[in-house]
This record gives sequence, C-alpha cells and structure tokens, in this order.
Amino acid sequence: MPKSIHSTQPPLKFIPQRHNPLIVKITSWFLPFFLQVRTRPWLPAGIVNIEAKNAEVLAKLYQEFQAGKIRFLIAFRHPEVEDPLTMLYCLTRIVPKVARQQGIALKYPLHSHFMYERGMTLWAGNWLGWLFSGLGGVPVRRGRRVDRNSIQMARDLFANAKLPIAIAPEGGTNGHSGIVSPLEPGVAQLGFWCVEDLQKANREETVFIIPIAIKYSYVNPPWEKIDWLLSKLETDSGLPVAEISTEQKKEEILYQRVLRLAEYLISEMEDFYRRFYHRDLPPIIPEEKVPANEVLITRLHRLMDTALQITEQYFNIQPQGNFIDRCRRLEEAGWNYIYRDDIEDIQSLPPFKRGLADWVAEEADLRMQHMRIAESFVAVTANYIQENPTAERFAETALLMFDMLSRIKDSTLPGRPRLGLKQAMITVGEPISVSERWESCQGNKQELRKGVSDLTKDLQVMLEELIK
Repeated sequence: MPKSIHSTQPPLKFIPQRHNPLIVKITSWFLPFFLQVRTRPWLPAGIVNIEAKNAEVLAKLYQEFQAGKIRFLIAFRHPEVEDPLTMLYCLTRIVPKVARQQGIALKYPLHSHFMYERGMTLWAGNWLGWLFSGLGGVPVRRGRRVDRNSIQMARDLFANAKLPIAIAPEGGTNGHSGIVSPLEPGVAQLGFWCVEDLQKANREETVFIIPIAIKYSYVNPPWEKIDWLLSKLETDSGLPVAEISTEQKKEEILYQRVLRLAEYLISEMEDFYRRFYHRDLPPIIPEEKVPANEVLITRLHRLMDTALQITEQYFNIQPQGNFIDRCRRLEEAGWNYIYRDDIEDIQSLPPFKRGLADWVAEEADLRMQHMRIAESFVAVTANYIQENPTAERFAETALLMFDMLSRIKDSTLPGRPRLGLKQAMITVGEPISVSERWESCQGNKQELRKGVSDLTKDLQVMLEELIK
C-alpha cells in the first residue's frame, strides 16, 4: 500500500489494453515460479495446489469460440487478491490438460481479456498497469457513474476480440470464500449489449456468461497460527489477557476470543466517534435472549454507517445504496480530490495554489480512511463462523480485524501474516445463454432493465450454489 498522501497527484489516466502475446507467454512460463515465490514467509500465503471441477465445460466453450460460433464472458468469484493467478493457472494449465484428455481440439495459448480496478496500480505501482495492459486488461474506476472508456473498450472486446473476456461481477474482493457479495449489474448489461452489437453486425454467434467459483482452503488447518494471530491482535489493541477454560473445545475457545476482541474493538471505535466526531451512538440494549453475535453485528453495521456518513458529509455526497455502493462512490470522490483532472500541470502552480491543492489531497486521503475501515467489513455476517467453524472462516475473520488495526496504527498497510499454505478449488458452472433471454426483452427499455436485473439475480444464485 502507498504511504499516506500528503500532496496532490497527477490525474489517473486511462490505460488502454495492448494485448501482447509475448507478455502473455512469458507470464505463463513464470506462473509456477511466481506461485512458489508467494509461499515465502514474508509474502502472503502461497497457493500450492489448484484443481478444477467441470473444466471440460470451459474447454468446449473455447472450442466453439475459436470456431466463431459463440461469444462468452467469464464471470468469476473474487474472494482474494490471488484470484487472477488462480484463473491464469486454470486457463494455461488445467483447461488445456482436460482438453487433451477429452480430445477437444483447441488453439493455444488460452487466455482472456479482463477488467481490473484502476486503483490497483496505486498500491502496486505503475509497472502493474503496464503488465495488465500487455496481458489484455481493461482498467475500470468502480465509483464512476459511467466510466465511458472502460465500458466502450470492454463492450468492443466482448463482441469483437479474438479472446473472451473475464470480469468479477462482485466488483472487488470481500475476503470470504463462503460468501458472495451482491453482484453489480455490469456483467449482465455487457451480455445484452454484446447480443445487440452482434445483431447489428448481422452476426449469428450465441452469447453466453459462464459463472466460475473460486474457493480457497488451507492444506493443513493452521489452528496454532490463528491462535498466534488472535494473541497479536489482542496485544496490539490493548485488550487485557482473559482467563480461558481448558474444558472447552478448541473452536469454542477461539470463537469466544473472536467475539471478545470484536466487542472490544467496536466499543473503542464507538467511543472514538462519540468523542472526536461528536456522534450520537447510544448503547444498544438487546432484547432478552438475543445472541451476543447478533448484537455485535448490529453495532458493527451502525459503526460502518457512521464512518461512511462522516466521509459522505465531507465530500457532500448523499448516502445511496448498500455499504458497497457507498464505498465505491466515496472512493471516486476522494480520487477526484487527490488525482486532479482539473489541473493541467501541478508543477506550474504558484506555491499558494499548490499548498491549497496539497491540503485538499491530504485531508481527502484521511477522510477516505474511515471508508476503508468500513469497506473491510462489508461481507461480515453474524453467523459466518458459527454455521461452519472451520479454520478458513476463523482465519478470514481474524485477518479482516488485522487489516483494520493495520490501517489505524500504520501509515502503510503491511502484508498479511502468512497462516499457512493454501489450495484452490475452481468450479465451472453451467453457461447462461444471454441470447435466449434477449429474445424476450429486446426493443423495450423497461423489459431490458428487468432482463438485466433477472440475469444478475440468477448469476448471484448460481455463484452461491457453486461455493457450497
């Protein structure tokens, strides 16, 4: 992550995709090495095994795509930052192997265009923008009402490129392998646009959206590392050491520690906003027999709403939509204050105007930190651990709290601690024919909007089924 911003920055220019087969080939060659490097102790936990279910479905789609019979979009789950590596491995290793086993003739290498969040280059560096451009990536600014450059390029690639396109319909990671965040309608809309563009060009390809789930698990459940991480979080937060009954099961002990730490952090943040931001956050008195975890989730959501309100008031934005929608809009508002499109040459500003611009950028960055804290918890639910107390769910919850503490106590967000080696399971779902749905809603804007909404809902259900 970049250090805290103290000065105004040049505008975030659009990075056009310049697909380069050589860059794709070199990246594919080094992929196993890169996955191995990710297992080093000072880097996030590596992925040592990747498997796929129903990969033959994807192989057959590529065969028909290469024969000019179909166009398709890969709609993949996006729980972790490792997902691009996982998908690249699937396309370059698993699908070709399955195709050879089943006698499915394909032209190699297999690849896809993809969309990525423009902000990734801010914390990773400009080199990532160069790499993604060479790999055929299209940047998108998620909070913009209409990101015309990205939409136009993605629409053209979907209909006309020599490769399919891949998009994460959740719009970002949520840190939960077992929860699908609400999907954004862009994937469904692109599907209908593709059908429309093909019909205008008198082309007969059928348009599909293919749902793909990615789910991670630890090779060996890292219970000791989870215990260590919770101890570190308790120490860093100033939470007194509690007496723990040795008669309880391991999962019960860890769950009580997670609840205790969550309650402490929420209480501290409530006091912070009461005292320094003058917010009215009265104690929540639960009804009789209401479980402690449900009370905590109510307080957490109130706290997230408070953090977002503070940022929205600063940027003069009315709250609209769910927590994810609000975070997206605030991110774009903050970027507009920091990465100034209205300043042609920052260096030519007189010192007075440069000072004001720097002041605005620094304060915008600070205000956005409230949003970032809320953003970390958009997928947290009351019963996530209870309904399935696996090491993965304990680890995901503890790591989200680690992110929160790191944002507050450090000027940069350090890499997450490595808890253990991971494995990934990719599940390919049944293709959704957008062309069939188009027939029932073409020529009517209201029906088209309903078609986009219905397709988005159906895709959500399918992704949720695939991760069960």
